[in-house]
Amino acid sequence: MAPTLVNAALGALLAAALLGAAFDRRSVAVVVAAAVVPSADAAASLVVTGATNTVLHTVWLPLAVGGLIYWDTTRRESSWLRERYGWRGVRVGWVALTAFVAAGIAPEAVGDPGANLLYPVDDAYYVVDGLLLFSTQDGVVQTFVSATAEGPGLLPFESRGTTETHAIATWVNPDGRPGVGGSDERVLTLVETGWQAVVVAAAGASLAVRFRPWSSDSGEKATTASPSEDPPVSGVNE
Repeated sequence: MAPTLVNAALGALLAAALLGAAFDRRSVAVVVAAAVVPSADAAASLVVTGATNTVLHTVWLPLAVGGLIYWDTTRRESSWLRERYGWRGVRVGWVALTAFVAAGIAPEAVGDPGANLLYPVDDAYYVVDGLLLFSTQDGVVQTFVSATAEGPGLLPFESRGTTETHAIATWVNPDGRPGVGGSDERVLTLVETGWQAVVVAAAGASLAVRFRPWSSDSGEKATTASPSEDPPVSGVNE
């Protein structure tokens, strides 16, 4: 599974790209926190069988939260989120939800050991892995989706097993099973591949640039707006 540092870095990149006029330290902290929240289900595996990449990696959770935000901000006469936090709160809420899915859940689903995406409706750890290419002989070839994918599960993706048969080792729970193994070695991985190191470095550089308004000869200044005011012209009015 992707190291938590990589989840945080992906969340930081999304914050830098999507927050717009709502970008500040507090908003970035909320978005990055949302990106690492799914990793917390590793702690639940100490007492619940198969909780890692399951409890907080199911798609039903962000679907429910997204539906609630949509209903509150578009269907209600008076939005609780907008009244309490203004346009900034709405923007941060949507970006945080995006980070939860794209930076928290997705990295675990696109490689080993997989994510239990439809739990509890369907108990199967899916791995969305493959390739997409164009060949002069075979045309367009993709191996992500397959009707004959091996393993249990409803989706046409490769599966690694169920909560009963597939244990995921983490720093919190080295053997992936309930109980605390005092003699087990614990390894905290920060990055494990070159591309992950690039993502972390890019996130750090992006935040450094966004947080420091580089001075210019034209006297360009950063614009800000209070949560209760309309966003600057460069932002999107939620």
